[in-house]
Amino acid sequence: MEIVDKLKILADSAKYDVACTSCGVERTAVQGQLGNASSAGICHAFTEDGRCVSLLKVLLSNACAYDCAYCVNRRSNDITRATFSARELAELTYGFYRRNYIEGLFLSSGILGDPDRTTELMCEAIRLLRDQYGFRGYIHAKAIPGASEELLVRLGVLVDRLSLNIEFPSESSLKVLAPEKAKEAILPPMRFVRDGIKANYQDKRLSVVKKTRFVPAGQSTQMIIGASPESDYQILTLSDHLYRKMDLRRVFFSAYIPVSDDPLLAGVHKAPLLREHRLYQADWLMRFYEFGVDEIINEQHPFLDVLLDPKANWALNNMEHFPMEVNKASYEMLLRIPGVGVKGAKRIISARRERRLDFDDLKRLHITMKRARYFLTCKGRMEEGVLFDPLSIHQELTRSAARRQSGRVLEGQLSFLTEQSAGSELVMWDSWKSILQGLKGGDRISVGSGGARGL
Repeated sequence: MEIVDKLKILADSAKYDVACTSCGVERTAVQGQLGNASSAGICHAFTEDGRCVSLLKVLLSNACAYDCAYCVNRRSNDITRATFSARELAELTYGFYRRNYIEGLFLSSGILGDPDRTTELMCEAIRLLRDQYGFRGYIHAKAIPGASEELLVRLGVLVDRLSLNIEFPSESSLKVLAPEKAKEAILPPMRFVRDGIKANYQDKRLSVVKKTRFVPAGQSTQMIIGASPESDYQILTLSDHLYRKMDLRRVFFSAYIPVSDDPLLAGVHKAPLLREHRLYQADWLMRFYEFGVDEIINEQHPFLDVLLDPKANWALNNMEHFPMEVNKASYEMLLRIPGVGVKGAKRIISARRERRLDFDDLKRLHITMKRARYFLTCKGRMEEGVLFDPLSIHQELTRSAARRQSGRVLEGQLSFLTEQSAGSELVMWDSWKSILQGLKGGDRISVGSGGARGL
């Protein structure tokens, strides 16, 4: 099979894994090698439905020994199978990076035989990229549940970030929809990676060289939303547990898209991307605004309001704190005002040292007044024309959300490498094909020529 055909198959097969992240790691340029990485993160590019495409997101192989009901690459699916050699994958990544099409690599794979063999092949491809091609850019790999600890260490010292996908919010759903996977194959490796990171990237028991950088950008996981019956409350409770107990950098949510025929999922429809979006907003409140899960959602009302962002929903359920006077409120309470973010709260604290703020000042400070205006006062007064009434505020905010959603049809995750897609995707695919043709024809660039490229 031609390498261009492999790329098209394996990039398309990887599009349902959403765990593309800002890198969160510093790696300086070195003369004679290629690239660096900055903790400020990757400058993401997005498809029309908001999916990140700035990494080369690809599978090593879509030949999988497992038969998970929700997966397009499941063993029983009648699809074209392909597998990269380690050399092919390293060369592709190197060539695309040199031409400024990508900013790093996200590598996953189907289970090619067994977890250990698959992990060994991934390690070999990344080792070639690092050692022979001198690649110092960002690499995120999805670890294979069931792989040995020794292989996890080998992989962890080659990459910047590892993810171990927990797949579903409950063990019961995992048993039903992915019977060949088990909680026991996911959580212990997750703990192992956590402990390796805590141990200053050392693990003498497994003979890791002292001061080796082991998963310097931390680990993450992903949950599929909507293929199983768990509520948003269950999902966020599990996410909170993973952040606190596993020290995860990110929990990713992926709205379920039917890609495989299975009786277990016969009545399950595509999950709305807006639900995924609200979960990300709630996750943000937990990580950066010090909200507890039970403040955002509870067992009595276990699903997030899709027409109201979680922070505004909290405010409407806790109106005793409002309206809040911006010239007196603490930093912690300013963060609770819808429309006021971390930067906005800091700007308010700094600006009010000089003067008492009014509504024009807040607009100059780039506070989102469309939401904040209902929940704050300046100099003891609300903005002119604003009625402080929970029902009216709820109606106005949900009406605005409904207007924003009207006419916007999010049909799911787009393929980065599909010739049927319109506009920029087609242009990008044509460009990548020309690169591949150049590589095939022997148009190679010597390692180290042209200096290092920064992210």
